Amino acid sequence: MAQASNGQYRIVGVDPGLNVTGYAVIESSPEGLRFCEAGVIRGGSRGLGPRLVALYSGLRELLDTYRPRVMALEELYSHYERPRTAILMGHARGAICLAAAQADVEIVSYAATQIKRLLTGSGRAPKNQVQRAIQRELGLPAPPEPPDVADALAIAICHHYLRTKTEWMQAAGLSGHLPGKR
Repeated sequence: MAQASNGQYRIVGVDPGLNVTGYAVIESSPEGLRFCEAGVIRGGSRGLGPRLVALYSGLRELLDTYRPRVMALEELYSHYERPRTAILMGHARGAICLAAAQADVEIVSYAATQIKRLLTGSGRAPKNQVQRAIQRELGLPAPPEPPDVADALAIAICHHYLRTKTEWMQAAGLSGHLPGKR
């Protein structure tokens, strides 16, 4: 979706999972951030194939409804002791990326530590601290629940702020180097 004439920019944040995938849609505009929608897509317990179909179908419906410009995803992280988890999450991430690609939605990824650092100042912030930061940023009456939704909102907000910083740097003629990046 092209950027609207009023400067609005829709972002969908996704916290990938095979059983439960959190999603959140926010709208960025010159006036600030606006919460649009958030929830979870459940894969069920019927086996890998049906879970991937449920995940793909749920995301396609979301993308077709809200038509975001970008999908911000949390990067995969797995301990070396659990390679099977990384492989299974790779399947979920593949279904998510396929849904976005077929909907012509740009895909960007962020590390969990980067998201937490941007929202709270600490890459190791606990979930409740991240939830309170999201509540404050979006003016929500309560911290977002469940954690999958909170993570998806955090990812979307992270992308908003990093995109805004990049645009400001480009407008200032500083696009060749972002502070803190090498």
